This record gives sequence, structure tokens and C-alpha cells, in this order.
Amino acid sequence: MNKGTLKKVFRYIGRYWFFLLCSIVCAAVTVTLTLYIPVLTGDAIDCILEPGKVDFTTITEILKKMAFVITGTAISQWVMGVCNNRIAYYVVRDIRKDAFERLQILPLKYLDAHPYGEIVSRVIADVDQFSDGLIMGFTQLFTGIITIFGTLIFMFRENVGITLVVVCITPVSLFVASFIARRTYKMFKLQSETRGEQTAFIDEMIGNQKVVQAFGYEEKAMKRFDAINDKLGEYSLKAIFFSSITNPSTRFVNSLVYTGVCITGALSVIKGGISVGTLTCFLSYANQYTKPFNEISGVFTEFQNALACAARIFALIEEEPQVPEPEDVKVLGEAEGYVELTDVAFSYVPDRKLIEDLNLKVEDGKRVAIVGPTGCGKTTIINLLMRFYDVDAGSISVDGTDIRNITRESLRENYGMVLQETWLKAGTVRENIIMGKPDATEEEMIAAAKAAHSHSFIKRLPNGYDTVLSEDGEGLSQGQKQLLCITRVMLCLPPMLILDEATSSIDTRTEIRIQKAFAKMMEGRTSFIIAHRLSTIVDADIILVMKDGHIIEQGNHKELLAKGGFYSELYNSQFALSE
Repeated sequence: MNKGTLKKVFRYIGRYWFFLLCSIVCAAVTVTLTLYIPVLTGDAIDCILEPGKVDFTTITEILKKMAFVITGTAISQWVMGVCNNRIAYYVVRDIRKDAFERLQILPLKYLDAHPYGEIVSRVIADVDQFSDGLIMGFTQLFTGIITIFGTLIFMFRENVGITLVVVCITPVSLFVASFIARRTYKMFKLQSETRGEQTAFIDEMIGNQKVVQAFGYEEKAMKRFDAINDKLGEYSLKAIFFSSITNPSTRFVNSLVYTGVCITGALSVIKGGISVGTLTCFLSYANQYTKPFNEISGVFTEFQNALACAARIFALIEEEPQVPEPEDVKVLGEAEGYVELTDVAFSYVPDRKLIEDLNLKVEDGKRVAIVGPTGCGKTTIINLLMRFYDVDAGSISVDGTDIRNITRESLRENYGMVLQETWLKAGTVRENIIMGKPDATEEEMIAAAKAAHSHSFIKRLPNGYDTVLSEDGEGLSQGQKQLLCITRVMLCLPPMLILDEATSSIDTRTEIRIQKAFAKMMEGRTSFIIAHRLSTIVDADIILVMKDGHIIEQGNHKELLAKGGFYSELYNSQFALSE
């Protein structure tokens, strides 16, 4: 068993010590009252002396006590169940909250390196499995342990000799349970990891089903799924096999305990050492004493699964967060828009260089276009400007301040960003547009929509701006989704803009209108524009031509064409047919 994981679980449980204390007290009350029943039963049997000689008066009093004890047991069990459920659900709530909070501060390189489905599996499926194991553990573990010790105390009170027989056989049951439990943790851990792999694969295939069908990948996808599913089946089968033999094994040992009590008790009755009622009481105790071993062995197996799942979610919670902000960090107000990159070096993989010795000065209000072949580092510059990644060397400054000394939140508030990849959250059109400016008025929102040329299609939706969109805007065309993302930025109007292929999914006619709207929006604002269609950036103040992580040419459209260099080749290759 992973002791480190167990300590972390107890730290979460410790927050709810009151419910834990109530659960333990109720467990003790439940066990004490349950163990008192055999004593009353034995007393009742001893009141039946022989045919025609039954002490009904005493038996009636005993039955009244039994009714009171049974009622008390039921109430204490109910209270214990309520406390255990509260502990389990509160702990699960806290773990999920911590996991989601950690996701918000994890560096993008972690999210880029892990399949989304696998992360979702940790936060949802693994935490659910952990919750099930925790509830079962609290419900049965406390009562089981207290029952074992309570039964021994009651049995020692009745007869020491028979109790010693029980104590001598008990270690065999413990040995069998621990021997099997050590082998189940590994299998449950592999089962949990493979379940996460399967969830990630399913998420990937469902999210890209059009591509799968377009390229006839269905058969290969099925083969990959079958391979993962078979592996999951193998690990699950082994885990279930080891866990399933625990209970029968302990039951066998427990039967030996019951047999030992029967033989020694019967011999003691024959010799007159104890009464028949006392023997009946002992046999009942033997059952109650051995029952917790079966339950605890079952709990132990389920707990192995729970801990394996908990280890995975704790691994996520304890992932190294993004570089913390220094104590003297500055909150950037409304930026003027002067951006400078000095000797910047960056690579996603340490041994594979991408950007080296990059220097750039952008005066406030200038429009900077970045062009170049795929993989040259255009989007990487945007990631560095927004501080989604930190530079490996050199510095990036805004208005003369290194962005590492500016809060991430205030830095990003000064940028308006429209990406080629659109994202809309589940909610109304209105909620998606005002995401960056929640206090926007109806007039401001509609003005932004008209400027982005999205107002007309929004009004045609069933409920206009109150139309509810499903996850990622299902039901809208790619162009409509991109228009909504543009509207979102039009509403905020921050001092700096980043447009990464912002009109790639829009028809030519609408694109011309949007370009005019962008031109108006970019007036007086520092703007970074990434475009493959060079016709959209001919009016840029500065065009940076990148290749292999370096700026190889720099100037405006006319200057770069006159040079006849790499930019001229790119431009002429796009317009050779039209010319």
C-alpha cells in the first residue's frame, strides 16, 4: 500500500474531524449494542429450563431490552452512515476543487504533453472510484475493527479458555488477507492508468470523427481501441481475481475459528464449565468476530483500488505549477503598447532549438505582421508575448517593464486575441460575447456585433443573443464561430491586439468587411498579425519575415517586394496565377 498516498488522504479527512469523531463514536455504540444482543439471547435461553418450566416474566423483560437495543443500534448506524457520506463527499469535493485549481495554474507545456481525455479521467473517473472506496472503508472499517476488539472483550469476560482458541487461529486470517492485498494494488494501479488511456483515446476519436471517417481510419481506430480494451480487460481480470479470492480465503479461516469454538465449547458444556446459553452466546460471538475479517478484507481490496486512483489524482494536484510571480510584481494598467524583444531564445524541447537571438522593437500603435513558412516560430512568438510560455533566455518587455515582473492577469487583460482555432463555451451567445467584459451594456454588445458583422446571423438564431450554444458552438459554422470570437475582442477593445489567422474561416466578402473593421479597431493600438494570406497584411507598418526561428527580413510591403528576397518569393507564389 502506498503510505504517502494514505497520508495525503488523511490530511483531507482531517478537515472534517467532527464528522470523523461522530462516526467513530456511533461505530462504538453500534458495536457495543450489537454485542449485547448475544448476551441477552443467552440469558433468554437459560430461562428455558425444561418442558413446562419457562420463566416468561424474565424473558419478557429481556425482549423489552432487546427492542431498546435494536432501536438504538439502528439509530446509531443511520447517524454513522450520514457522517461517513458527508466525509467522503466533502473530501471528494475538495480534491476535485484542488485538481481544477491546479489545472488553472499549470504551465501549458503540461497540458500539451498530456491527452485531455486522460486528465478528464483523473478528475472524474478516478475520483469517483476513490469516493466509492472511501465510503465503503469508513462504513465497514471502523465498525469492523471495533467489533473485533469488542467481541474479544465480551468473550474474555465469559470464558478465557475458549477465547484463547479464537485468538490463536486469528493471525492466519490476517496473514492470508495481507498476502493477497499486496498483490492487488499493482493491478488496480495498472487498471486505473489503462482506463485513463482508454478515455483519452475515445475523447480523441469522438472529437475528430469527421477526420476519422474522411480518411477511412475507422478500422485502424477499432484495432487500437481493441488493443487498449484487451489490456484493460487483462488488468481488470487479474485485479478482480486477486480481490475475489480474499473473501473465500478468510471465510475458510473463519470457519476454522467457528469450529474451534464449537468443539471447545461443547466439551466445556459436557463438563459443566458453562451453560448452553453461554455456548450459544459464544457461537454468536464467533460469527460476529469473524465477520469483520471478511468485510475488512473486502474493504481492503476496494481500498487498494481507491488508493491507486487517489495516487493518480494527487500526482496531478502536486504537478509543478507555472513559475510563480515575484513579490514585487507590477500590475499593468492600460498599456501604451511599446513592446520590445531582446535576445530572446526559446525551444519547446531542450535539444531542439527553435528561436534564437530574436530582437524586435515595436512602437506603440504600430501594426506588426509576422509571416513565414509553417513551423518557423510565428505562433511561438504569440505564446511568448502572452506569457503562455516563458523565454529560455533574453527578455520581453511591455512599456519598458519585463513581462516576468508583470502579473499574468494584467498583462493578458491588455491583449485582445483572436485565434485560428475558435473556442466557445456552453452557454448563450450573449455570455460568450461578454466573456471579457461582463459589465457591457446591451448597446455596446450590439455595436461590437455589428462591427464584427455577426449581428445579422445572430438575429437569425432561434432566440437571438439568448440562443443557448452547446459545447464549442455545435450547430454554428466555423465562420460563424470565428465571427463570435472576433465580436468578443471588438467589445473589449484592449490596447494591444493579436490576430492569428483571425479570418481564416470567413468567406472573402465578409473578410473584406472584417478587415475594414480590424483596420478601424487597430488605429492607435499595437497589433500583431499572423497571416498566411499576404493580401491581408499589405498595410502593416512592419512585416517580419521569419524562417527557422529567426527574422530574416524586416520592412513594409513595398520595401520587402523591392528587395526581391524571401518575402517577395512568398508573395509572388500566392499571386502568380492571378497576375
